[in-house]
Amino acid sequence: MTTGPALSSADFKREMLAQLPALRAFAVSLCGRADLADDLVQDAILNAWKARQSFIAGTNMRAWLFRILRNCFYSLLRKSSREVEDEDEKLAGQLAVAPSQHASLAMNEFRAALDALPSDQREAIVLVGASGFSYEEAAEICGCATGTLKSRVHRARARLRELMVLPEGEGNEPVGSTT
Repeated sequence: MTTGPALSSADFKREMLAQLPALRAFAVSLCGRADLADDLVQDAILNAWKARQSFIAGTNMRAWLFRILRNCFYSLLRKSSREVEDEDEKLAGQLAVAPSQHASLAMNEFRAALDALPSDQREAIVLVGASGFSYEEAAEICGCATGTLKSRVHRARARLRELMVLPEGEGNEPVGSTT
């Protein structure tokens, strides 16, 4: 691996800490739990700090950190696939009271639909839509071709439309669009 000029520890720390809100938002979108997202961000920051000498000054720190976070998430998934599920957590989920506000209901419906997407599609739509990465940057983070990422976003939009029972044509705005 080729390394370029290194940032000073203070500059690296400043740039890294500026990305914390975006990292946390991405982590929450990946795992769906704020407490687990905080742990993922902490692990990603620790890993980034340990690997700071390999970061090349002038490159995209945000994309580099998102990739580290994504790798932490997939490592956690592999680890958790070998663990026994907590039965009490299932029961607690059944005791939830439905919210009375329509916005909360809509957000819960969207969250359920997003969680139902395959992980590659969910990751693609969150990176491009919620995190504001370009298709090229998101493809770099995911380690795939730009066309593959665009296809994943397209399939994710179509599946979300089906899951949320949106009429054809509604929800076709570009992800991240403000219209």
